[in-house]
This record gives sequence, C-alpha cells and structure tokens, in this order.
Amino acid sequence: MITASLVKELREKTGVAMMECKNALKETEGDIDAAIKILRERGNAKAEKKASRDANEGVIVAALDESGKSGVLVEVNCETDFVAKNENFQAFVAEVANTVLASDVADVDAAMALPKDDVTLEQFIKSKVLEMGENLKFRRFERLTLDGEGAVASYIHLGGKVGVLIEVSAGKAETASAEAFKDLVKDLTLHIAATSPAGLKREDIPAELVESEKDIFRKQMEGAGKPADILEKIIEGKLGKFYSERCLLEQGFVKDPDTTVKALLESKSKELDDTISVNNFLRFGLGE
Repeated sequence: MITASLVKELREKTGVAMMECKNALKETEGDIDAAIKILRERGNAKAEKKASRDANEGVIVAALDESGKSGVLVEVNCETDFVAKNENFQAFVAEVANTVLASDVADVDAAMALPKDDVTLEQFIKSKVLEMGENLKFRRFERLTLDGEGAVASYIHLGGKVGVLIEVSAGKAETASAEAFKDLVKDLTLHIAATSPAGLKREDIPAELVESEKDIFRKQMEGAGKPADILEKIIEGKLGKFYSERCLLEQGFVKDPDTTVKALLESKSKELDDTISVNNFLRFGLGE
C-alpha cells in the first residue's frame, strides 16, 4: 500500500508533484530509491523536450564565501517572469551558485559535472525542469577572488535583473572591518549597477569599442575642413569624454558627480590611512 506519508517523503526529496510521486511509487511497489531514479529519468526526458523552448527570463544571484574574499556571480534563466519571481526557483539558483562557489571550476561545462545531492549539477538542474515545468538554463557565471586584504562584495538590483560583484583591496587587515570601508564598497556596487561601466580603466575598454567611437567622431567631423592632424587631436579630445563615461575610475560618482571614483578612492584612502583600490568588478544584466 502506498501511504500518504511515503508520497510526502518522496515529494520532499524530489520536489515533484504529488501525483507523479504516487505513480512512481506504485510502479516501484513502494521502493522510494527506485522511485527517485524513475522520476530523475523522466525529468531528464522532459528536460530534453523543454530544452528547445526559449528561456529569456530568470535571475542573477551572487554567492560569497565566509572569508569575504571570494565570490561568484551566476545567471540562471527560465521561461517566464512568474517562475523567476518564485521563491522555490530563487532558492534553486542560490543552490547552483553555492555549488559553484565551493568548487574551483572556471566555466559552465565544468560546473555541470560537479556533484550535487548524489547526482551531477546538470542532473540536478534537469530534475528542477520536471518540478518547475519550464526550460531552465544555467547561462553563465564568473568568479572574483581577492589575494590579500580587503573584500569581495556583491549587490543584486531589480529583483535579480542586475548583479554586481566587486573586488576591493586594502593594505591593512583592520581596514576591511571599518564601517567607512564597508560603506565605500557598498556604494561602489550601487554605482556600478547604475552606470554599467565598460571597464575599470582605459586599458580595459575593448579596442573595437574605442575604434567604433573614433569612426563615429570622424563621421561627425566630415565636411569641417580640418587638417588631418587637427582632426585627430579633436577626436582624441572627444575620446576623453567617452572614457569618463565608460571607465569606472574616471566616472563621476553617482552620489557626487563632481567627484570621480578614482578621487573617491584617494579620499577614502586618506581617511582610513591606507591604500584602497578596486582590482576588478563584474556586472551582469539579465540576458545581456
């Protein structure tokens, strides 16, 4: 006899609907381990069928280790905004992020082979497809790890539509525990979420993006009758404004646009009697 408590136990272990759990237990004559295997196999089959469906919604989450010096930013997609806002889905994405954080893998393919609840992460995700009824896609992740003093911190904006991870270094251990330092790091994550910088400094801006801007400036100057050397100087001048908008260190700080992020870091360094610098940052926009 398949009891309600047995069905409930299987549901709690798999997250699959009651009726599917009951049917699996009937097929296996109450063998819960065999039933779990059946449900996972069916989940894989259903996942394959749903894999062709567009997964354009989802959430971005961050996971940080206890030391506060390492973290990952993860994007997992689903089909509808309704599921993206579901607490079960969000908890599932957090599990994916924590699994990746606890490893040293560098790409999604390697992450999919990680162990998770006696199966691989890939199988774990496919089992969630059966539960959620939608195509789910582990789209991407990136990791930041700080070597030395400072902090790795995160900020998630718009319910998971935008995520930021930042690595800020300091010279002294006590600086990382200072409230002024913590406030600075938080403000920097908010700034990055709002301004979407293309790089930390000029050297980090993709060359093709710079050349594209130069072409635009050249077209704007067509017919001006300027000598070529003067024209190039004007274009270089225009690039200065471009860099001030796209390089994090040159951007005007969102809370005080007259102060650049670089100047803010210098000011806080003096205040805390230390050297504070941004080593790296990540910004994910959903679907970007």
